[in-house]
Amino acid sequence: MIKKVIFDMDGLIFDSERVFMRELAAVAKDYGYNVTEENYVRSLGLTGDTLYKLKREIYGDDYPHYEISRKARDRVDNIALIGGLPIKSGIRELLEFLSENKIPCVVASSTHARYVEKYLEASGLCKYFDKIIGGDMVSKSKPEPDIFLAAAGDTVPKDCLVLEDSINGIIAASRAGIPVVCIPDMVYPPEDIKALTAAVFESAYDVIEFIS
Repeated sequence: MIKKVIFDMDGLIFDSERVFMRELAAVAKDYGYNVTEENYVRSLGLTGDTLYKLKREIYGDDYPHYEISRKARDRVDNIALIGGLPIKSGIRELLEFLSENKIPCVVASSTHARYVEKYLEASGLCKYFDKIIGGDMVSKSKPEPDIFLAAAGDTVPKDCLVLEDSINGIIAASRAGIPVVCIPDMVYPPEDIKALTAAVFESAYDVIEFIS
């Protein structure tokens, strides 16, 4: 029996990865850098030093990662608070189903907690979540298991369920010993990553039937 469901945010709750990629590319272009979808996908689920090292590997040691990321995040922030980020198919229905069945929900996102809270508030989804764990609240980024273990808290990992869209997130959940369902967003998991999941579904609607 599932006692807690742990949600990633970007690309899982919100169709926000493409929004952030677009804004990041626009800001980076002003600095003379070209952000491609291929390179952006490599960064999905990462934060902190892990993300910093990857960006320097891709763009060179002079790449002003923190400055560009901050400006891109500010632009996404404005979009989220003014018009709201697009919510992925079936998410509202899944959250309502979990609420009706008294299954606690937690967000475990590589995005900093203050942004997660703002985006959930703006979308009206915050009421469904008991806790938010942001990437700034753990010492190691996905694909390490820290964020999912923090989200599980006192709940035994095998009694939780993680919902993820990214390869790094799937690996992190697997390392935490938590069953994970993948709902792909920008990239479909290759066979070796797919083997780490309990299932791969097209949308959150499928998760309702899976849990039932």
